[in-house]
Amino acid sequence: MRPSPARLLNILVPVKRAVDYAVKIRVNPQQTGVDLNVKHSMNPFDEIAVEEAVRIRERLSKDSEPVTITALTIGPTKSVETLRTALAMGADSAIHVETQESASSPEPLGVAKAIRAIIQKQESVDIVIMGKQAIDDDFGQTGQMLAGLLGWGQATYASKVDLDLVQKNAVVLREIDGGLEQVRVKFPMIITTDLRLNEPRYASLPNIMKAKKKPVTRLTPTDLGISFEPQMEIIRVTEPPKRIGGAKVESVDELVEKLRAAGFTAV
Repeated sequence: MRPSPARLLNILVPVKRAVDYAVKIRVNPQQTGVDLNVKHSMNPFDEIAVEEAVRIRERLSKDSEPVTITALTIGPTKSVETLRTALAMGADSAIHVETQESASSPEPLGVAKAIRAIIQKQESVDIVIMGKQAIDDDFGQTGQMLAGLLGWGQATYASKVDLDLVQKNAVVLREIDGGLEQVRVKFPMIITTDLRLNEPRYASLPNIMKAKKKPVTRLTPTDLGISFEPQMEIIRVTEPPKRIGGAKVESVDELVEKLRAAGFTAV
């Protein structure tokens, strides 16, 4: 009997169920948020994170090095669909922290605390790869908060990731305002993904069928000893004012006259 290989790398990929990127966002009648009775899908930046984890495993598999990928989501029962997508893309197993259907979406700090609690339960996570932000709230804070809570290194807005398993670190190319920045981060670490890191694959039909048989562990916030009680209160959400069409003028004098009528004065 051949001995099973030792675990080399354990990757955790948090994913979020969000309003589909192709849906036109509308404010709900109560003005408490956006209308959620629309198509949902995996947050695009999280798709990139899943793809990167799968590519890392594919690269290392050439050397027969074992890699495990666990997808994680926090949300109501319907969020399992997002986990099944991650499993169909190549994740090995999944964890679902289930919340009430009527509950508001957890805030970044609550999500970071939940991920920390899961990591502490598993005690074997080497890398967390997650989207840099969710397209529904655009906070872009969870990865940084998680790194702070765990005391781990972080490489945000990654556009390229190269792992060095001998030195137990990664060289990450980051997107910054001035161009690109290269950083070296030791394991364990947090990586948040940018758009240019990769192009996610489409899940094939056989993999979609296989995903239905992959294990999904269900937990509650109580199991993790945390609460998603919001720290912020949304007073009101409104749509931006509709844009008014422009008008053509025949001369500079007419333009100046219209600007004066609109209340603009020369400086």
